[in-house]
Amino acid sequence: MGYRLSKDGFNQAIAVLRKKYRIYAPVRKVGEGRFADVDVVRYDDAECLEDMELEMRSDYSFKDILLPLSETLFFFTEDQINEADYDDTPVIVLMRSCDIHAVKRLDQMYTDNGPNSDYYYERLRERVKFALIGCGKPCENSFCVDMGSNKTEDYVFSLDVINGSVFVDVKDPELQDVFRQNAQEERDVTPQSVEETEYHVERPEEVPLSIFHDEMWDEYSKRCINCGRCNFVCPTCTCFTMQDLFYTDNGKVGERRRVNASCMVDGYTDVAGGLQFRKTNGERMRFKVLHKVYDFRKRFGYDMCVGCGRCDSVCPEYISFANCINKLNARVKELEVE
Repeated sequence: MGYRLSKDGFNQAIAVLRKKYRIYAPVRKVGEGRFADVDVVRYDDAECLEDMELEMRSDYSFKDILLPLSETLFFFTEDQINEADYDDTPVIVLMRSCDIHAVKRLDQMYTDNGPNSDYYYERLRERVKFALIGCGKPCENSFCVDMGSNKTEDYVFSLDVINGSVFVDVKDPELQDVFRQNAQEERDVTPQSVEETEYHVERPEEVPLSIFHDEMWDEYSKRCINCGRCNFVCPTCTCFTMQDLFYTDNGKVGERRRVNASCMVDGYTDVAGGLQFRKTNGERMRFKVLHKVYDFRKRFGYDMCVGCGRCDSVCPEYISFANCINKLNARVKELEVE
């Protein structure tokens, strides 16, 4: 059911929802960007429409609501283990279509990737609902159309602000009355979606084994500085490491934490004995690219990358992931001819 609301009417609906839910949305942080006098858009609590940044894609994804940067799993003593408390307040996250598609990837990896689901992910996931921010224009560096993530039906309500009016399409029956009571009119609403992007990608259906040792990856050993920014802004990257923090010198009292990590940084593939599976930045880039647009698809039937373009925007060396995908595809075609 769709509704047209005034901005005040929408804010009144949000005020009602906030009595039960935490509203989590893109928020512009003035002067908190990477450089002086530069803003950053990241997810935070939003009390009203004016708090929400709806024009620009967030610099960082929604991911920390499901995968905190650092999460204490449990506390331990010499003879006892106690599960850490967590905030179980229900949450509604407002996000773009590409990010809602990213949730499908996270669910696949944490809850449908073998006989056992990830307990710590599940307990956070079950309290979260997702609302759609309509996209009236493509985001910078995005290629969501080619990745099939520019449209979705998986939302509890959608949000579009057009010519000063707020349009919502409500799918969750529990939320219908909240918006109906604050609406100016009931009408059909179709969320805005991107139909064309500036950048385009073409993925190979199959890749030969020789691509793993191909010289095309050498370029990235020279250009990439393994800062890991691309991983940390990506809505589908899920790498983490485990850390034990000891409170006592004997190492028998402390806590275990799950901490976000990055396949692009030094040390991530280190194993016992001093061995390292991927030593060069080119090898790490090879792993990331193939995982995003080939390996994941071979296992689950669809690509891991959703084409949001955040990695391109944040890279200090101006490495374009869209270009990486197209170079891979072109090289595979060359090898087929050879």
